[in-house]
Amino acid sequence: MITLYDYFRSSAAYRVRIALNLKALDCEHISVNLTKDGGQQFKSDYAELNPQNLVPTLIDGDIKMSQSMAIMEYLDEVYPEPSLLPGDAVDKASIRALANIIACDIHPLNNLRIRLYLVDEMDVSVENREVWMGHWVRKGFEAYEKLYAQGPTGKFSHGDQPSMADICLIPQMANARRPDHNIDVADFPTLLKIEEACQALPAFEKALPANQPDAE
Repeated sequence: MITLYDYFRSSAAYRVRIALNLKALDCEHISVNLTKDGGQQFKSDYAELNPQNLVPTLIDGDIKMSQSMAIMEYLDEVYPEPSLLPGDAVDKASIRALANIIACDIHPLNNLRIRLYLVDEMDVSVENREVWMGHWVRKGFEAYEKLYAQGPTGKFSHGDQPSMADICLIPQMANARRPDHNIDVADFPTLLKIEEACQALPAFEKALPANQPDAE
């Protein structure tokens, strides 16, 4: 049995939930509330599992790992069907490029610990923080749409099969809709089209934050 240490609102954990669902893998979910009790990720028992004090953490038998991108690569190697990186070497590289726009260029700039540090340690106002974060989300989304147009356009981010790119995009779209992010997703019609196709799949719907047992 796979165990996923998870938090309903974490976009990184959301990615792994989608991947597990697409592969129809049974999983026990253990909630790690990032805001309760000063952050449950800092408790000593969890810190032993994940020295970064982040979610997700995945346990598969004797295997323990963190970082959502590494976890998805692992799942794709060990449980190869359906592939999260379908196609040939060029297809796989193109999918990774799209996924990394989200995972490397957007998400690290707007996750919880960065948001808190900017305000609490660097005296950045909440208003200025949201303007700064919104700028980088928009730049990333603009690049995603342009890169999508260069590939084998289809229902999803790269053709007509959901991939790791979609798994990264959908949680970031959910984050962009949060009122404090001040992003109008209507400015990105291609992303909305991809999102609609993804959300029509049970694997994506089941992974929605609102559908998690720890949702608040």
